[in-house]
Amino acid sequence: MFHWDRGIFLTAAGLAVDVTRRQKLGFMSHAHADHIATHELAYCTPATAALFRHRRGAHHRTREMPYRKPCELGPLRLTTYPAGHCLGSAMLLAEDDRQSLLYTGDFKLGPSATSEQAELPQADILVMESTFGRPKFRMPPREETIGQLIDLVRRILADEQTPVIHAYALGKAQEVTRLLSDAGIPVQQHPMTFAVSEVYRECGVDLGQVSKYDGHLLPGHAVITLPRGMKQFRLSGIDRPVSIAVTGWAVDSSTKYRQKVDHALPLSDHADFNELLETAERVGAKQIYCTHGPREFVEHLRAEGYNAFPVTGSYQTRMF
Repeated sequence: MFHWDRGIFLTAAGLAVDVTRRQKLGFMSHAHADHIATHELAYCTPATAALFRHRRGAHHRTREMPYRKPCELGPLRLTTYPAGHCLGSAMLLAEDDRQSLLYTGDFKLGPSATSEQAELPQADILVMESTFGRPKFRMPPREETIGQLIDLVRRILADEQTPVIHAYALGKAQEVTRLLSDAGIPVQQHPMTFAVSEVYRECGVDLGQVSKYDGHLLPGHAVITLPRGMKQFRLSGIDRPVSIAVTGWAVDSSTKYRQKVDHALPLSDHADFNELLETAERVGAKQIYCTHGPREFVEHLRAEGYNAFPVTGSYQTRMF
């Protein structure tokens, strides 16, 4: 039903799925840079279309696919479902008269402050993202991590220091902003992040007490900037910063040293190991193909009795 050619394609419809080079028809599961391209016609949810136009220009053509509303493409019926990863993120269910395929894209099953919670339709074939496909990547309860974040930010502010949170400009930054704002902590955002937050606002997502950082630190505010790995992350005019990374990788205690921050908290927008196993069980697929994760997760699924296979880029073209 699909094939790999330096990316996933739904064969009968000629639809590229999260392929990052220009195609005639391409489905984009969400608007992170490693999942989008300037296709001749891009299929995606309305929110992803808005974020895509912000990132790549308003002139690009999109076919908007609201959640749970099927559309036809060749012999396939295509339906998007919330993926819980970031605003507009979507799973794609493809069905013909013989079988069905669910492509998860990046996803998580738990709740989010800024995106719809994931839904898992059943399918014959499951193509799933498995980033955290090792048993050590079991996240602590979300509310526990949120509580730690809020307590830490409040302590830093009480010490007359500045909490500086490193987060992706699309998704994690807005999630953290809403969580802090709901706790009564106002936020200033890096200009690149704030521009994305304006798109969130236009899509109807209220982020609360947030403003653009313009070089002047406002008293009592937390600051959200870009990840340290990005060249533009530094902001001038911040005295006594205390840096915080928010990432699922923080379940590994070495993360704060690798990312060169003072604190690292495991607030994830990807399914953890337990959620990956839950997804396999709930979808009930006869075949499971794993992407963006370790080979050992495939072996774990096989040990649990699943008919599981890796999808990798070690070959140019392969039919599935």
